[in-house]
Amino acid sequence: MTDDYDVKMSPLSQRFEQDGKVVNIEIYEDGEGGWLLEVVDEDNNSTMWEDSFDSDDEALAEALAAIEEHGIDTLIGPA
Repeated sequence: MTDDYDVKMSPLSQRFEQDGKVVNIEIYEDGEGGWLLEVVDEDNNSTMWEDSFDSDDEALAEALAAIEEHGIDTLIGPA
């Protein structure tokens, strides 16, 4: 048995810019009916949430709330 499956990206995945800094909000199915959230910066550093979300809308809302509350710099790693 294999764990491979076709990754289904959410249409809500997007490029997000704030204060001249850019991250990609990537939302994709976890293969079990949930949605995974990952934010990737321009240097390919990744921040991934441990728990899945019930919907891609919830995942996007969480990413935007994290940026609003903590700032985009918390999701950007070293060059």
